[in-house]
Amino acid sequence: MTQKPMTKTQLVAALAEATGMDKASANTCLQALTDIVTREVANGGAVTLPGLGKFVCRDRPARMVRNPATGEQMHKEADRVAKVTIAKALKDAVNS
Repeated sequence: MTQKPMTKTQLVAALAEATGMDKASANTCLQALTDIVTREVANGGAVTLPGLGKFVCRDRPARMVRNPATGEQMHKEADRVAKVTIAKALKDAVNS
C-alpha cells in the first residue's frame, strides 16, 4: 500500500526544520521556486533541479484521437505539455 503524498503544509514544515528557517520564510521560498519554474516552463524553457529532475515544455503536434466511450475519431489541435524527466540520483535513491 502506498503512502499519502506529502502536503504543502508538511513540505513547508520539513523545509523550515531542515534549513532552520521559520515556516513563513520557508513558505515564501517554496512559492518563489514554484513561480520561477512555472514561468520558465510556460515560456517554453526548461529548469533543472539537480538531484530531482528536469522540467521542460514540449510541443505536441495536431493528431487524430479516439473517444474511448464512443470509439469516435476526432481531430485534436496542437498543444503544449509540461514534461518531467526524473534525475538519475533520484531513481537510484528510490531503487536502493
